[in-house]
Amino acid sequence: MRLNGLGVSPGIGIGRALVVSQGTRKLRFRIPERRIASELERLDAARAHSRGQIDHIKERISASAGTEHAYLFDAQRLMLDDPMLVDRAAEIIRSERLNAESALQRALEEITALFDQIDDPYLRERKGDVADVVGRISMNLRSGGAPGDVFRDVEGPLVLVADELSPSLIAQLDPQRLAGFVTDAGSWTYHTAILARSLHVPAVAGVRQASAMVAPGALVAVDGTTGEVLIDPEEDVLADLEARSRIRKAHEQALDEYDSLPSVTLDGTPIRIEANVERPEEASRARARGAEGIGLYRSEFLLAGGHAAGLDEEAQYSVYRRLLEAMAGGRVTVRTFDVSEAQMGLGHPGDSARSPLGLRGLRLSLSFDELFQAQLRALLRAATHGPLRIMFPFVTGVEELRAARRAVSQASESLRLRGIAVPHVPIGIMVEVPSAALTIDLLAEDADFVSIGTNDLIQYCLAVDRTDDRVSRMYEPLHPAILRVLRHVARGAGRRGLPVSVCGEMAADPVLLPLLAGLGLREFSMTPAAIPMAKQVVRDLRLQDTARLARRVLRAATAAEVERVLAETMTTVRSE
Repeated sequence: MRLNGLGVSPGIGIGRALVVSQGTRKLRFRIPERRIASELERLDAARAHSRGQIDHIKERISASAGTEHAYLFDAQRLMLDDPMLVDRAAEIIRSERLNAESALQRALEEITALFDQIDDPYLRERKGDVADVVGRISMNLRSGGAPGDVFRDVEGPLVLVADELSPSLIAQLDPQRLAGFVTDAGSWTYHTAILARSLHVPAVAGVRQASAMVAPGALVAVDGTTGEVLIDPEEDVLADLEARSRIRKAHEQALDEYDSLPSVTLDGTPIRIEANVERPEEASRARARGAEGIGLYRSEFLLAGGHAAGLDEEAQYSVYRRLLEAMAGGRVTVRTFDVSEAQMGLGHPGDSARSPLGLRGLRLSLSFDELFQAQLRALLRAATHGPLRIMFPFVTGVEELRAARRAVSQASESLRLRGIAVPHVPIGIMVEVPSAALTIDLLAEDADFVSIGTNDLIQYCLAVDRTDDRVSRMYEPLHPAILRVLRHVARGAGRRGLPVSVCGEMAADPVLLPLLAGLGLREFSMTPAAIPMAKQVVRDLRLQDTARLARRVLRAATAAEVERVLAETMTTVRSE
């Protein structure tokens, strides 16, 4: 079977499918033979726990409403011992080596199919009672440990196939065992896609119903360049994929020489190339690939698998210090938490219906002073171990920036009262919304540097949700409005002598680098894997040529016209 989606992380990966459904609440995979006994024990323990819960509920209902209302739970208790349910799930575990959750779901589907054939409406509706029992057993299976623990000893390499693959789940896995990602939804700028590129794991997004169509344990080949996903491919197809993978790796190795070369144009202009990272351990890889610093450390990845309430000052300080020490004097820019209330675990019941444009980024940090102060104190303390910059996300105006600077002053004073010296730390902003771009001259009065987050900037300028596959095709980095906004920010900050970098996904595109340079941008931050190619492009550039390219592009009326100009330029360069 061949499925098609959007390639969001290049490369070819081949492995056995581990299927994740409903935001990691259902994990479906094949287990090694040695794991069968322990998986049966998990199922038995969940059944015993469920039996105790049902008995407790029955007693409570009998006491409050009378024994005549407790009959339903007698039926549920009988279902736990029905050979068609848990015993059938155990049989599937033994014969097909599926994990307990998958086997239980399969048994439910078989029973549901039988109920659907019954003519009596009352009896047909009893399948809902069976589903309730299965839901209870599944809940008790999940409570036995973290998702990563469940498939820690599953044979790899693994291809994660998911309806929604959260960064928190990925963070629990050994990257060395991951051959690829496939997701039902998503886009090039989805956080999971960004993390996949950072981990150098091939990924394909937007493959509708992949999590429903791919069987756990199936052999899956992922081509993150073409967007193809092959299920149980033939031997000759596998051989072709492996050959293409070897060619790609050879090409990447050919770029290794650029790791140690300076990023400077043919006419002698230095272009600063830094790395985007999510984890401190990526810093050494960034240095090895030739990064001059960390242009974006996404601190919100510290929240993977937990909540901010459990992430205190000491824990953060340790991470930031490790990051600075790993860069050995290279500049590190840390973005404060860029999350929503729900992602930080601070929301209330009913908040899920609220717009994601509510409390997020800097707004959220300013609303939860205690958490913000803990992060700022940790950052300021870490700054004694290397050149650190603090960057605030989702800034919409001068008032927010000034409030954030007052928060930094408060954190500094708190540390001084504890006898801790605080060095000077530059404060910067991310330009991600039109209001920040349009008032860049005003914001520049209170900022020390500017970084353009092109992912969100494109989304909010064009009113396109990049994760909604109905409109994601309208997410267009080459839209004339976006190019004009980039030039406006570069000029506005440049007039006040502020350095401006691009840390969104546009920076990692070698085709767009000449254009961005022509628009006046001189600093770029990208995934470490993209740095050698970016250096190769930079070392072949002349700034006067990029300026001419930018002038031509800015006269284009549509994204398609911009693409034609870029294509003509590439053709001319190749012919020369």
